Amino acid sequence: MAANTLQSGHNSAIPDIEALARPTLDERGRQRFCSALRRYAIQDMPEMVKRDFDERVKPRFEARGDALDNALAIEKAMKPEASYRFYSTLRYNAQEMCFQSVQDSVERALPEMIDVARDAAARSPAGGSLRLDPALEMPRYLTAQDVHLTPGCFHNEWVEDDVAQGAVVSLGARVFSATMSYRSWGGVARVISRWIKHERPDFRPLRILDIGTSSGKNLVPYVEAFPGVEAHGVDLGAPLLRWGHAIAEHEGVPVHFSQQNAESLDFPDGHFDLIVSSFFFHEIPVKATRNVLKECRRLLRPGGLMVHQELPATGLVDAWEDYFWNWDTDNNNEPFYTAFRAQDPIALMAEAGFDRARSFAQILPDVNTYPDRYGAFAWDEPGRPRHGKGGWYVFGSSLPQ
Repeated sequence: MAANTLQSGHNSAIPDIEALARPTLDERGRQRFCSALRRYAIQDMPEMVKRDFDERVKPRFEARGDALDNALAIEKAMKPEASYRFYSTLRYNAQEMCFQSVQDSVERALPEMIDVARDAAARSPAGGSLRLDPALEMPRYLTAQDVHLTPGCFHNEWVEDDVAQGAVVSLGARVFSATMSYRSWGGVARVISRWIKHERPDFRPLRILDIGTSSGKNLVPYVEAFPGVEAHGVDLGAPLLRWGHAIAEHEGVPVHFSQQNAESLDFPDGHFDLIVSSFFFHEIPVKATRNVLKECRRLLRPGGLMVHQELPATGLVDAWEDYFWNWDTDNNNEPFYTAFRAQDPIALMAEAGFDRARSFAQILPDVNTYPDRYGAFAWDEPGRPRHGKGGWYVFGSSLPQ
């Protein structure tokens, strides 16, 4: 089985909903341009800005006795600089353009997409399920803005049984992350599941919960890693869940999607052996984070494991990296970025009822960058990769038997 795709188990009874979006040649060209532009903005331009800071801005401030030794000081110093303003403008627009580049093809195919999602929900031939709650109240931290600069955000519905936002998020993310030619299954999930199997070779989860699952991209690989596991994914956005359910059913993977607020879930106590999330907590207020972690503690069975992939905490990175990560707070409609990263993850988990001694915050090796390394990096290890640059930051805890 290829690393990024599930090749077996396709259920021909449910068409591939993603394949229904058929961009024209011009649209495909635009998507490739947007993808390359964002890759340049996110990978190459930060090095240019850092060089300008080191060679020109920092010496000027130090010459007059001003220390730039924290993210806030660096931000104030860099904000008026042309290098930062050019970088920030380009990155912001590239982000928007990636999602906008798929909208026309989604709109043309939307009626057919809705029919496929309805059929998948009605029959669920792979054995999964879709449970939606039209009465669920959307929290203001979701509805107040288009999170991640995603047009329409994650939850909005324009027609009955809508999947448009699921399509825009999923297909736009493929442009966004330069995986346009194939369906990309969650690299983060492969990293975490590989690490779990290395650290806990006898761990056999019966049920797994993915919080903020979106369309299940980072949930499906766990089903592959732990055959027979009962997989559940929760999210606020019904269009995302409809979309994800249709894809899972096409792939022949039984996943149980449900529309719920992770601050208050309807599963019984001790229901899950493994609870995971990917890029979730920085999208919600710290108060909500505390509520979600308390729910994780309630839902985790004795002997269970919790692993959340996230952005590295402020106290674990140097001042420049801290400044770099905080860009999204002001520019990417992710206002809780900085506040979440300012928290001590071990303290948050202890507050939720987890044992400090069983809790962790560490960098795991990326599967592609370090194919032969399975264990986590120590924070002071020479050559430790940065989050997103060969490694992935995770925090979590476990319960005793």
